Amino acid sequence: MIKIYNFARGARGLRLFWQCEEMGLPYQVETVALPQPAAYRALNPMGSVPFLEDEGGVAINESVAMMLYLAQRYGPTPLLPGAHDPRFASVLQMTVFGEATIGAALNPLLAARFGAPEAEKRNWSVLALEARVEQALRYVTKQLGDRPYLAGDAFTLADISVSTALGIWRGALDGELPEPLVAYRERLAQRPAYQRALAARGLGYSAGGVTSANAAPCGSINWTMRWPPGTSIGPLSTRAPRAFARARAASRSAVVT
Repeated sequence: MIKIYNFARGARGLRLFWQCEEMGLPYQVETVALPQPAAYRALNPMGSVPFLEDEGGVAINESVAMMLYLAQRYGPTPLLPGAHDPRFASVLQMTVFGEATIGAALNPLLAARFGAPEAEKRNWSVLALEARVEQALRYVTKQLGDRPYLAGDAFTLADISVSTALGIWRGALDGELPEPLVAYRERLAQRPAYQRALAARGLGYSAGGVTSANAAPCGSINWTMRWPPGTSIGPLSTRAPRAFARARAASRSAVVT
């Protein structure tokens, strides 16, 4: 079975939970403690989250690589159009863009905000990175246009990747989003699979589809997701309280991928 390691409420792990829920894939969530135990670092020497294990010795520690792996290994899936589909290149581009362009700027911004001395919190590199993110947001807004999703009428991996990065920018860094992207995120948050993924991430919600197991290796809590198709657990908050988001970001800023 697919096993996904994540910090409690770690943002990037949400990408994988969400994708598994959309695809109807069974998976286990291993919540990694902080500081990371030696047993976890033995599995993933980078010490980062998320981290995915699967049958046959599969071990991946980059979240977008995990997304592409799941789509290819357990597809075909509408989340990733086929290579001859006109949308294929755009979906690949925006899926990678969510992490390689937006996400790449977020980690140093988190580190500066929660770890830097006061005099360094607004240094030139922070200002440059914020400008880079704002440029990326304008690009995403243009790509979205008046369509419901980044690839047009179909929800894809691109939406999972990019909207997760937008959530980190807005929630943990108090960043502003253009109005079209606010509406876009709110629309995606209504998807039942997203709501189930939030519950899997550990926001304190419970439903009949979640089964608690004994504490797993690495000092973690093990959850096995067995959601019946079409299960909905009701409306969930789309944004954590500011104080909680700051604490969460401070704990994971240097180790998320």
